[in-house]
Amino acid sequence: MESTLELFRQETWHRLGGGNRYLQLSRHIAEAIAEGRLKPGDQLPPERDLASIANVSRVTIRKAVGELVQVGLITQRRGAGSFINGPTLPTEQSLSSLVSFSDNLKRRGKVPVSDVLERGLFVPTSDEMMALGLAPNQRVARVNRLRSSDDIPMAIERSSLPADVLPDPSKVDVSLYAILRQNDLAPVRAIQRVSAINVFGEEAKLLGLADNTAILKITRTAFLQGGRPIEFTRGLYRPDNYDFMVELRPDEVHLP
Repeated sequence: MESTLELFRQETWHRLGGGNRYLQLSRHIAEAIAEGRLKPGDQLPPERDLASIANVSRVTIRKAVGELVQVGLITQRRGAGSFINGPTLPTEQSLSSLVSFSDNLKRRGKVPVSDVLERGLFVPTSDEMMALGLAPNQRVARVNRLRSSDDIPMAIERSSLPADVLPDPSKVDVSLYAILRQNDLAPVRAIQRVSAINVFGEEAKLLGLADNTAILKITRTAFLQGGRPIEFTRGLYRPDNYDFMVELRPDEVHLP
């Protein structure tokens, strides 16, 4: 830890007239990562220790580290600290293919991990009733999870299904679609809407991001063969770790 602390001594990174201190420190840390002085998996010293050795306020440390979190060089884990990320490529997923988060990661040789945030049977909201065609007196199964891989949070997914489709939400851990396939209820098509939003508060903390970071929001409604909607998922995805692709083809209708 002593050698790591030495990297943050003010004389190693601060230059008069070099701009805001937090930006100078952030660039210094990024250079240390690029040069291998800070390696993937290394844990940064506690904020208090960094502020002391760098001779700056804890706010300056927080802002400097936050800059690196936003570009994916550092991951912050609640209750554990800040860690240097390895040079990983973003996971890609096609927007035109119906594939689960878990299946997509497994195809790429990665191990999907899910931390359950909430699951159970509830009274449906108006959005859930509209998306799933539920009546107010029906129940909805909810499974909300933080999705990760390689110890890096990648997405928050909130899935809602009719209670008769998923009567026991506690059975869902890593893969929702695996449970649906076991019961011959796997969806065959879906409608997805993609937008960009800024994340704040608890959602930002769960994803290891600073407040006001731009992320991708995807809302998906999936259907059975007969047209019944059975899944309504709202997902928040880190753009530095998750890329979405869409294949474009020429319109086959040619006007004269």
